Amino acid sequence: MYRIGQEEIAELTRVIESRDMFKINSGLQESRRVEERLCEIFETKHSIFLTSGHAALVAALVGLGIGPGDEVIVPAYTYISTAMAVVEAGAMPVIAEVDETLTLSPEDVRRKITSHTKAMIPVHIQGFPCNMDALTDIAREYGIAILEDACQADGGSFKGKRLGTIGNVGALSFNFFKIISAGEGGALLTDDKGLFERALIYHDAGAIAFFGDQMSGFETEGFCGSEYRSNELCAAVMKVQLDRLDGILADLRKNKKFFMDALADVAEFVPSNDIDGDCGTTLAFRFDTEEKARAFAKAPGVRGTLPIDTGRHVYTNWEPIMKKRGACHPAMDPFKMEANRDIVPDYRADMCPATLDLLARSVYVGINPDHSEEILQAKIADLRAALKSL
Repeated sequence: MYRIGQEEIAELTRVIESRDMFKINSGLQESRRVEERLCEIFETKHSIFLTSGHAALVAALVGLGIGPGDEVIVPAYTYISTAMAVVEAGAMPVIAEVDETLTLSPEDVRRKITSHTKAMIPVHIQGFPCNMDALTDIAREYGIAILEDACQADGGSFKGKRLGTIGNVGALSFNFFKIISAGEGGALLTDDKGLFERALIYHDAGAIAFFGDQMSGFETEGFCGSEYRSNELCAAVMKVQLDRLDGILADLRKNKKFFMDALADVAEFVPSNDIDGDCGTTLAFRFDTEEKARAFAKAPGVRGTLPIDTGRHVYTNWEPIMKKRGACHPAMDPFKMEANRDIVPDYRADMCPATLDLLARSVYVGINPDHSEEILQAKIADLRAALKSL
């Protein structure tokens, strides 16, 4: 989260003083307004405001009809939540390499497709857009669905279209570490009415059954689901944050371009599938060895991080997935379900060597949309000195 202030405080105060904090039948209709605003900004027919990006991923998979006996391709570099959502839906996550852009490799997706593959989840990690043209072509060729994980890319785009709206369904996240935030929160985006109905029922099974007329006009019958409903307090904050989104992105992108232009003669950057649609949160450098990457990251004033060191964002650190512990109760564990018996993956630490190599030779430097030109110039001087010393 980059910007928050008095506007959010005023909206929270209004909701608290109203004592009307429950989403369903609220007189304030804060959640409904957020969902309408999401549809406006992202130009989609349907949206759901939920408790988290993970909730959006799971609801999307349920909406797609994914379950036991199905495989879903996920990238080897993403937060563990992407793979865990697949397991929560009862399906098997198949882990694929990322390419030089650090996003899902279309070539490896094609290699990993089987007769059981029902979907893929491109992840726009660090706000880097995936190659959605290539992935969409593959999905169309094989008849599989695309769930875009845009949880680290709120508002980004690929060739002018917002990330999360290119595939069948998309997921956003609004936790504290994201571009905009309600502390916690997420959103599902889709144009598919049936998918939307199934996801809405799943994400709020209790309230759908007992409160309001949320299923008015639905063709989908109610079923047992989960509880990922948000509330009017989070919605009040998110309503203001959504109005800040494009301004934040514009300043992030401006500052990233400033860095890249100033360092173009001394730096090799991680390539982008769409630099104009990139969210601008991260300056990503590429080196020919891990030793150089680590030396650069530790140099004075750089304050860089290697993505290989980011814990559960790297598949080798997805302990519950790698050890196939899919649920607390063994009868509910998808890795032990009869329907998945023939498709349980053989996960190995060395199964995505290209990903591990790329992550170990890359360095991230964070970008702040509110830094002055003086601060930017000082940072550029530090980065330039570190690059020249290698």
